[in-house]
Amino acid sequence: MVAALSVPPAEALSVKHDFTAFVGPFNASTAEFEYTLTPKNYAVRSVVRTNGTFGFLYPFEANYHTGGNIEGGKFETSAYSYTSKSRFNKRSKVMIYNKDGQPIFTVSSKNGKEKKKEIEISADNKGTTNLQTVLAAIARQYNEVGFCDSKIAIFDGKRRFDAIFRDEGKENLKANEYSAFAGSAAKCSMYIDKLGAEGDDLLWQLSSDRPVYFWILKDEQSGAPFIARVKIDETPLGEMNVYTTKIEVKK
Repeated sequence: MVAALSVPPAEALSVKHDFTAFVGPFNASTAEFEYTLTPKNYAVRSVVRTNGTFGFLYPFEANYHTGGNIEGGKFETSAYSYTSKSRFNKRSKVMIYNKDGQPIFTVSSKNGKEKKKEIEISADNKGTTNLQTVLAAIARQYNEVGFCDSKIAIFDGKRRFDAIFRDEGKENLKANEYSAFAGSAAKCSMYIDKLGAEGDDLLWQLSSDRPVYFWILKDEQSGAPFIARVKIDETPLGEMNVYTTKIEVKK
């Protein structure tokens, strides 16, 4: 479960990241990731698009949105949606939640064929959240207490798993041709413990076999933390490196 944090944020904070991602030899994709936190609400939005040669071979775009309330430090989701488009498929999913932030059914679609599924509230998935909400919770935690260590239970409508975050110390990031952001950064890792479940999406496969590392810097003007780099040591196409090319901070 998302742990309750004792001190609520003093003001609203919104941080938008622009990313460029390299997988092996390919400049494979661009992405936008934005989280917004207030003392009582949160929202997360992300967009991923393949580009260049990789985009020609595997055209793909996905959009994710989630949001909800923060009550006593606990994140209670009220809305989650996902859409994706590839060369041959269009998919979407909406998760419907009750007033306690518990998913009660999903509406999914593949190439126009809609399917509704009722979700039984059980001991296994009660008190869980979704991966987008986890990112908002970790952002809030790091903004308040300056560390990543956390274990958060997730249920995506089909599978129950844990996202495990760990602090990995400090490293000095150097600017390069892809990103101008540099300095002493906090290094964290995220690992998915599948708890025996199986999944067919790429992030699931990669982060269940090896951690995703990410480096956090603080914006010089606002002091807001942001993700400067992301790395996965091994994918089917080689090492994956993601660089933040631009950030926008609103308070």
